[in-house]
Amino acid sequence: MLKIEIKEGENIERALKRYKRKHRNVKVMQNIREKQYFTKPSIRRRREVQKAAYIQSLRDQEDI
Repeated sequence: MLKIEIKEGENIERALKRYKRKHRNVKVMQNIREKQYFTKPSIRRRREVQKAAYIQSLRDQEDI
């Protein structure tokens, strides 16, 4: 569970911004979505390999 301590005299908008940033960095929603259904390990590995190949192709295009 994320806890954000509001400092003395801190604006509530700024505290919300810090909370949202922490929430995004912890990837809470992404983990919840992943665990909604079972994914076979072979499919998980296949997706990781496809993602790595896609990122590599982007980097190769950037070098050209």
